[in-house]
Amino acid sequence: MSDHKSNKQLYIQISLFILTIITTTISGAEWISGKSLLFGEETVGWTEFMTGFTFSIPFLLILTVHEFGHYFTAQYHKVKVTLPYYIPLWLGFIGSPSIGTMGAFIKIKERVDSRKKYFDIGIAGPLAGFVVAFFVIWYGFATLPSLDYIYQIHPEYEQWGENYAEHAYDEGSLVFVLGPNLLFSFFENYVVSDPKLIPHAYEMIHYPYLFAGYLALFFTALNLLPIGQLDGGHILYGLIGPTKHRLFSKVFFLIFVYYAGLGIASPYQLSNWMMDEALYVGFLYLSLHHFSSEKRERLMYALGIFAAQLVTVYFFPLAEGYTGWLLFSFILGRVMGIYHPPVLIDTPLNLKRKVLGWMALVVFVLCFSPKPFDIVETQSKEDKSATPTIRSETNPSPY
Repeated sequence: MSDHKSNKQLYIQISLFILTIITTTISGAEWISGKSLLFGEETVGWTEFMTGFTFSIPFLLILTVHEFGHYFTAQYHKVKVTLPYYIPLWLGFIGSPSIGTMGAFIKIKERVDSRKKYFDIGIAGPLAGFVVAFFVIWYGFATLPSLDYIYQIHPEYEQWGENYAEHAYDEGSLVFVLGPNLLFSFFENYVVSDPKLIPHAYEMIHYPYLFAGYLALFFTALNLLPIGQLDGGHILYGLIGPTKHRLFSKVFFLIFVYYAGLGIASPYQLSNWMMDEALYVGFLYLSLHHFSSEKRERLMYALGIFAAQLVTVYFFPLAEGYTGWLLFSFILGRVMGIYHPPVLIDTPLNLKRKVLGWMALVVFVLCFSPKPFDIVETQSKEDKSATPTIRSETNPSPY
């Protein structure tokens, strides 16, 4: 019976992996070509599908190395753990762009009894995945194609040559853009041989190695948030112990929620103010479900976050967070929890592990982007140097 159950689980995992290869390859083909599989005059064909592997293979390689970093470290510590479960997700059938997956996860099937084991299992995935992502991004920037590559996707750009970005976007157009991070800035400045080949921020999605690497950095930073049972939570718990971790996890979570919703509530916009803000405070209250068991305390913190955001916007009217983080803060605060489970063996880490822990913090800083994915409204052609205007839009289309 046990072998039958184990085989069934393995079949499910293999099937999910194969489906994820297909969905990420389709998504890669759509992003690279600027076409849809189902909609539009020109749709994704077999040629574009095969090109999609230049996105799906490096992306899934990084994701797989990350998960097996966790897996093999758990095996080393004799902690029972499953092989990775991949989560395929393609939204092209509703005309919405997606990356073909929601990631992957492994299931730890028994209690982890020591601080050291939690630390080792938590840190192995992000560091292993980051190493592969580093070389994928390096390769992407070191082998940037000529401008003919972008002309094949957007033939109209050829008339403007290397200055296409100054002419190609009409004022008021909505464009999907990847936010900056320190690692990309490093490669752009010190690895690229010809700066003219660096794609405009609006066109980065067409470059599969860069896009795959960017997504890997995004997921790495997400996992390294020092909250709860995320990889970063395990690492911080190992570094500073249970008492300090509980306090730090609270503080980091409050800062995270505060930044995510910054700009939603404004004292300068009073239309439907009471209803909208009441709903927003209610959302904050729900997001604090695992923050405190006391309803009154949760309401107090929700109102406190709301007030802090209002005050910030009052003194700095252009202050704006990233609403995309609100969903993740809800998942953390309502579903996953923000506190770390206790362990039986609470022995402090040795110096080697502490150094690795602070290295993981450096990796987080290199990978993190305050606004990783945005819809921006392009400026007038006379004002291209200005910062793009951020629009509150959902379901960005790359097509």
